Amino acid sequence: MPFELGLAVAWSAQNPSKHSCFAYEEDLYRPLKSISDLNGTDFHIHHGRVEGVMRELCNAFIRTRQRPSVPFIMSIYRKLRRRVPLILRDAGTRSVFEARVFDDICAVVTELARR
Repeated sequence: MPFELGLAVAWSAQNPSKHSCFAYEEDLYRPLKSISDLNGTDFHIHHGRVEGVMRELCNAFIRTRQRPSVPFIMSIYRKLRRRVPLILRDAGTRSVFEARVFDDICAVVTELARR
């Protein structure tokens, strides 16, 4: 989605107080092969691992309060993974890319994080 990423970066540059964007990539050098216009953009590199994605999310969304650790986020992720088949069954679908499923996943994650 290089086009959409370019739009997000341009919008952020024009509206820095209202919008920010983060770019995530598996490999450090791959973005520059296909999106040379974004040279200089800091990509969050996750190396294709779930734990890497969680680490980079923590690096992007820094808060002064409620700073969950990567192990805590990973424990929620593992519990959520076990519940996804049930969520899909209850929604009558096989895809996690549906509004109902997304809403149910958000509710489950919220519940797990509060425990």
